[in-house]
Amino acid sequence: MLFLVFDSGKSHALHKRVEQLCTRAIRWAELKRKTKMDKKLAITVFSFPPDKGNVGTAAYLNVFSSIYSVLKDLKKDGYNVEGLPETPEELIEEVIHDKEAQFNSPNLNVVYRMNVREYQALTPYANMLEENWGKPPGHLNSDGENLLVYGKQYGNIFIGVQPTFGYEGDPMRLLFSKSASPHHGFAAYYTFVEKIFKADAVLHFGTHGSLEFMPGKQVGMSDACFPDSLIGNIPNIYYYAANNPSEATVAKRRSYANTISYLTPPAENAGLYKGLKQLSELIASYQSLKDTGRGNQIVSSIISTAKQCNLDKDVDLPDEGEELPANERDLVVGKVYGKLMEIESRLLPCGLHVIGEPPTAVEAVATLVNIAALDRPEENIFSLPGILAATVGRTIEDVYRGSDKGILADVELLKQITEASRGAVGAFVEKTTNSKGQVVDVKSKLSSILGFGLSEPWVEYLSQTKFIRADRDKLRTLFGFLGECLKLIVADNELGALKTALEGSYVEPGPGGDPIRNPKVLPTGKNIHALDPQSIPTAAAMKSAKIVVERLLERQKADNGGKYPETIALVLWGTDNIKTYGESLAQVMWMLGVEPVTDGLGRVNRVEPVSIEELGRPRIDVVVNCSGVFRDLFINQMNLLDRAVKMVAELDEPIEMNYVRKHAQEQAEELGVSVREAATRIFSNASGSYSSNVNLAVENASWTDEKQLQDMYLSRKSFAFDSDAPGVGMLEKRKTFELALATADATFQNLDSSEISLTDVSHYFDSDPTKLVQGLRKDGRAPSSYIADTTTANAQVRTLSETVRLDARTKLLNPRWYEGMMKSGYEGVREIEKRLTNTVGWSATSGQVDNWVYEEANTTFIEDEEMRKRLMDTNPNSFRKLLQTFLEANGRGYWETSEDNLERLRELYSEVEDKIEGIDR
Repeated sequence: MLFLVFDSGKSHALHKRVEQLCTRAIRWAELKRKTKMDKKLAITVFSFPPDKGNVGTAAYLNVFSSIYSVLKDLKKDGYNVEGLPETPEELIEEVIHDKEAQFNSPNLNVVYRMNVREYQALTPYANMLEENWGKPPGHLNSDGENLLVYGKQYGNIFIGVQPTFGYEGDPMRLLFSKSASPHHGFAAYYTFVEKIFKADAVLHFGTHGSLEFMPGKQVGMSDACFPDSLIGNIPNIYYYAANNPSEATVAKRRSYANTISYLTPPAENAGLYKGLKQLSELIASYQSLKDTGRGNQIVSSIISTAKQCNLDKDVDLPDEGEELPANERDLVVGKVYGKLMEIESRLLPCGLHVIGEPPTAVEAVATLVNIAALDRPEENIFSLPGILAATVGRTIEDVYRGSDKGILADVELLKQITEASRGAVGAFVEKTTNSKGQVVDVKSKLSSILGFGLSEPWVEYLSQTKFIRADRDKLRTLFGFLGECLKLIVADNELGALKTALEGSYVEPGPGGDPIRNPKVLPTGKNIHALDPQSIPTAAAMKSAKIVVERLLERQKADNGGKYPETIALVLWGTDNIKTYGESLAQVMWMLGVEPVTDGLGRVNRVEPVSIEELGRPRIDVVVNCSGVFRDLFINQMNLLDRAVKMVAELDEPIEMNYVRKHAQEQAEELGVSVREAATRIFSNASGSYSSNVNLAVENASWTDEKQLQDMYLSRKSFAFDSDAPGVGMLEKRKTFELALATADATFQNLDSSEISLTDVSHYFDSDPTKLVQGLRKDGRAPSSYIADTTTANAQVRTLSETVRLDARTKLLNPRWYEGMMKSGYEGVREIEKRLTNTVGWSATSGQVDNWVYEEANTTFIEDEEMRKRLMDTNPNSFRKLLQTFLEANGRGYWETSEDNLERLRELYSEVEDKIEGIDR
């Protein structure tokens, strides 16, 4: 028999902690025993920024339609959902409007008023919040006397609105806070859920809220960590986007969540519209008539139309009417055509996902086309574009390069390959589709097709094209794989997994990530996990990274008089390193000129330098800004990178071939430290803290000038990792951070997934130091800014301004995108507004947004009377924010426009204010 003896004080604390952990386990077990009719569920939705138009924010998800779908299913299954309204729209109204208010209230529906005495009695950690927020009730989620819990109850289901961080409207708190902290209203919400409503489980609805990002340890939470205190003993179930395993892992580690994946909207091609469509028609005319006397005239029209579409910012265009020889005409048309095809084929998610709705046949085709575009050498699967290119004696990489250069014949060939790929996959999926456009009975129909009981539909389709001789065996292997993927795409278990979790039963785990790169992410409804953090970067990731880095350096040399950049400031994200198995991590290594070394178990624990002779260029210095999530998940890789930088700084090499050593020596002298210490380059937030808060300030319009945003970035992102001080954590080294950034010739970020681009989320501009670097550089020169796009097989490196323009053309200004959003109603309007706010964020941090982007957005959403009315009627609160953002863009000098436009915006703002307050004009 074993006896353990503890100090009495420690023994009591340990006993209390063990008791708490056991209670959590018991609460999960109780879900098995309690009847469905008696079980209580608290559905928690998010609201950021705090505005009724933003209630129910979640990545890619139509939240209220999804909640309605879930509640109908639970009601059918025997849960008490008394009083559920008839439509999702009525559900929204009941949650966001205070029914006791005399007029249309600016407040959400209040479900409970908690007095201060009750709050303090039920919230044992309440006094820990007073240092930051003063005595309760405070001014957030409060009427001055009581703490207010917002939401609506239907039988045993409570739909509650999670309070926000609480920093909104206070830029000085954002500036000086090294970490966020829950306020009394936030704590009161979770106290209500656990101890007053007495929830048997809480369901956090969508990606993502604030609970798991509250202060505390990064892993191994204790009862002194706020996520632990807030969630208490309630079983936590969390619907999470399938493509975001990194933040889902944070939710697991820090709030004990059982994460259930949901599908991201299928990616479709952006297509062409308005002037871009007209331009495409002109190019088609040129190709058929270029050898007649009309060639020059059509080229002149192409140049004129391209300028009207603002493509002259992306393509060097000669003057209209200028006589050009035939080969130059082809090159001009080829470059314009290439840019058009880049826009047309850009992948974008259309609409928002609804929980429990599997994709249609059309959506399945879009997903499969993207899956088919990638080589999978480990499974001996060749990409469909590669197979088709081989039939005309070309490699697809060669076609990509020719198209990128604007060679007209290659642009046309790539278009034909793309259309043939879509057609072949469409013919395949059509065999499993019923008359309503739904994919049904996939298994038996596929066995018939793939068992050669029928003529192979992809072969039938390709026989009508120039690719008739495509390799049959390679096609059969590829379409066999696509058949397995199709089964996974339509095998949705999002509702089933929730009901399994509510029974306290086992939810099958599965990897999170990009379904295109890794179809094993499907079907959704799995308990997401990430990967072994010590296994990255993989050999395949390193191979891809080398291509991107060489293209980046080539682009910078071309833009900078043939000179290599001495320093590149870049960002490492948690999610994209999971999805790509460490591609951006590998990019940093290759800039430094080192390669990872794996041990016998496939773990990467050290790196080795590549010789200067083999590298063929100087070693590039780096300043690495790791996201808070990357820091949490990949602390071993931060250690690896820090050791790599210091190793390179200490190599005995000429400084003109080793910029790390050059700068480390200069900074060591200025700081009065060793070269090794000066070579500190791996930075992030303080432990337990996330983001620079620049995004919060921009989203709330709570900043006075750009210098304030830059100070926020520096104060929160200047915590360095030091591999020479194991176990110490992140140390503030602001001066070292500033000196390193001051040498940056370029800033750089990666786009790895079609679902998320620069203006889809605020994280990208939140981590952008472009204007900050310009202010720190001794010469005051703005650094070049680049974005790597690996969302397709043809990896691209574009300037930041090119990427912002591409984003605007394919999403914000594209009818296919915004009409898809409008179909999602209330949430869709918010998504449109969010894109414009994020665009302003890029203006603030980089200055890389063209005036025409704002002007065209104003034309699309404000000048169009019908669109304006739809936006206002569907979500007046988000429409008000849209108007406010336009006015802010002008007020901050980012948008020049006519006084008539500004006056119209002011009048509309006043009109929508009256509508929200219930005042009839």
